[in-house]
Amino acid sequence: MSADPTQVLAFDTNCHLFDGCGFTEVSPGLHSFLFQPLWGDGDSNLYFNKTMLLALLGSVIIIGFFWAAFRKPQVVPGKLQMVAEAGYDFIRRGVVYETIGKKEGEKYVPLVVSLFFFVWMMNLWSIIPVAQFPVTAIISYPLVLAVIVYITWVSLTFKRQGFVGFWKNVTGYDKTLGAVLPLSMTIELFSNLLIRPFTHAVRLFANMFAGHTLLLLFTIASWYMLNGLGIAYAGVSFVMVIVMTAFELFIQALQAYVFVLLTCTYIQGALAEHH
Repeated sequence: MSADPTQVLAFDTNCHLFDGCGFTEVSPGLHSFLFQPLWGDGDSNLYFNKTMLLALLGSVIIIGFFWAAFRKPQVVPGKLQMVAEAGYDFIRRGVVYETIGKKEGEKYVPLVVSLFFFVWMMNLWSIIPVAQFPVTAIISYPLVLAVIVYITWVSLTFKRQGFVGFWKNVTGYDKTLGAVLPLSMTIELFSNLLIRPFTHAVRLFANMFAGHTLLLLFTIASWYMLNGLGIAYAGVSFVMVIVMTAFELFIQALQAYVFVLLTCTYIQGALAEHH
């Protein structure tokens, strides 16, 4: 809210440049990522809001898409099955097989494919009319996904390497390092056990948060400057909305790809023999 209660908010429909209403104090910020509960009480932490609804709808859409595509698979696939197979095969061959290997990686294909399409769908909500918000711009969603990957990596490393092998793996133990070995092990331990899940989540969150903020900024500015001489500026701002939307389409897919690529890298590290 503006510091002046009489000032009209910039995102109100009757607020334009040269009309005496401000923009800088009400431009997109953290308040743009807060939503009132659709159900329940926010004070009691038991509620259901817009981002939860989008996450639920996104899950239903993904499950429904693959169910419709593969419920009656054909030797000569139809259009829907062909699209689903292309997406599935791209992640399986282009990410899992290339990173982990075909023999070891096959069992992890369902997990990685699910993560990719879920993250991608959550990102896509940003440019879908009415929704217009990337679920992954709320840190809790990427954090939960990163924790799932982290637990998978830790448990898999213990299972494959054993207790001693696990600690050698996460500390990067290498006796050839000599005197710097303790320092190296401390850095690796801190990086792998604490920093890794944090950076895995923040990389996705920060990109979607920044992208959505820029889209909001140019969209609101286009309307705000649509008055008098400001029309010329509004036109430039609207062009930037189109450019940023196209750029966001690329970033949304890229961030989903990077998220699962890192997932496969962690799994491959857990499976690799430590020397």
